[in-house]
Amino acid sequence: MKLVWSPETASKAYIDTVKSCEIFHESGVAELASAMAAGWNAKFIVETWSQGGPLAMSTGLAVASHHTNGRHACIVPDERSRLEYETAMKEAGMSPEVIVGEPEDVMDKVAGIDFLVVDCKRKDFARVLRLAKLSNRGAVLVCKNASSKTAFGFRWRSVVDDGGSRRLVRSVFLPVGKGLDIAHVGSNGGSSSSGKGEGKWIRHVDRQSGEEHVIRK
Repeated sequence: MKLVWSPETASKAYIDTVKSCEIFHESGVAELASAMAAGWNAKFIVETWSQGGPLAMSTGLAVASHHTNGRHACIVPDERSRLEYETAMKEAGMSPEVIVGEPEDVMDKVAGIDFLVVDCKRKDFARVLRLAKLSNRGAVLVCKNASSKTAFGFRWRSVVDDGGSRRLVRSVFLPVGKGLDIAHVGSNGGSSSSGKGEGKWIRHVDRQSGEEHVIRK
């Protein structure tokens, strides 16, 4: 099996995230991430978060997990971050699973990832991507804050292509929020060529700038 795109589920998650993220200023990023996670029918969604970080993305991923009947887990570095995250998410009506520990130390607990979001502001974000145990269906990897200096010189193939179980199918950078760098990773034995019916389009309008972004997945 492999990840299969569902535009109907993506649209529903997008709309629900718009409603859930009205209190956040950076909701455009959350809406797009939610639509992608739901559209790919991600059964296991994982993100990394640190104290003081924005929560709109987390809300969007939680919404997506409800639409896919999937699992949503957030990795936080310490108990203080866990308390802040859980309190804020409960106020938003969400209750995702929280795993405490440095990402590289807890990856054994999160095997089979379909959709992974990491923060480029973290110096270890590339290492987290390398260590991630992805689903045998393939996965979608998202780097937020990808316009930051930390992401300068980053190349997907350096963390994705391992010569064995996973390979880079396609990647795209979107100037949404502070930048999203997105990669679709295929499982071993799949094909990276585009066949009939594979091309799907996502239309996203940034609510703050009014800019329209159309991407092909």
